[in-house]
Amino acid sequence: MQNRIRAFLYVSLLSFTPLILAAQDDGSAPQIQNTLAVSSQDSMNVFRRYAGDPKAMYEFYGKVLGLKQLTTYNVGGHGNGVARFDVGSSQVKFSAIVPSRKYQHGAIQDATGLRLLTFFFPSKAPLVEGFQGHNLPIPEFRLIPGSKRSSALAQDPEGLWVEMVIAPDEPSTTYEHLEIGLVVSNLEASRKFYREFVGLEELPPMEDPIFHTTKYPYRHGTTIVSLRCFGKPLPADTGSGGIQYVIYDAKAVDTLAKARQVRIDQPLSTLQGFGMRFIWLDDPDGITNYYAEVPRPKKQ
Repeated sequence: MQNRIRAFLYVSLLSFTPLILAAQDDGSAPQIQNTLAVSSQDSMNVFRRYAGDPKAMYEFYGKVLGLKQLTTYNVGGHGNGVARFDVGSSQVKFSAIVPSRKYQHGAIQDATGLRLLTFFFPSKAPLVEGFQGHNLPIPEFRLIPGSKRSSALAQDPEGLWVEMVIAPDEPSTTYEHLEIGLVVSNLEASRKFYREFVGLEELPPMEDPIFHTTKYPYRHGTTIVSLRCFGKPLPADTGSGGIQYVIYDAKAVDTLAKARQVRIDQPLSTLQGFGMRFIWLDDPDGITNYYAEVPRPKKQ
């Protein structure tokens, strides 16, 4: 009887979100339909692993693209620097490569994995100035059919592709958006993962005039994950980049991952020196989906 009362009270406290189904009688984390049921941030972060000169990377994203650099973290007290840059409420994070992952350079369509980051700007003039000022080739901007927008592609110092979309005279919130471009091997498996397990909002498919394929966008706040498939076997890039979600209940994500048989890359643990719980999961192509727990937001 006492267990039932505790379970009832716990569910009542969480009733503000329809995605939470029930609390288990054994005191474990509540069962959730998808991971965004315990989200603390109306966007996602992205991280980039690299092996080269950090100065070149930071100058490209900070000076050339004009992103605001934040404090660099010394993660875990072991000298592992994590540099951070603002994109609206999202962050782009940079850290060293890890040996347990696979890395593939080349064109976007040469491998599965996180292959493209898309940023939005009101004008191309500061970008042109940034590329010129760092002795880099000025990207070729081309109009996007059916819109006033234009876009160009460039590679960061370690070869990851970056798309710069010029969107003039649009609301200021447009420039706070971040798009994460994934190349996947099985569209249906990946669409199910990001729609049903992660819980992203599925948007209508779009014809992609740059890569001559269909992209499938999934949104959480100001961040979009776009899926592309090029219909042929590709090597896997599981290390160059990944997605981070800020949540308030890592145990609930762990329980759901085990129930859905999602591959756990790093089990539920506590980050030493930060007191933060985390769990690292892999999508169907081995792309990292990293969940970091922060204290639950207080109800207003």
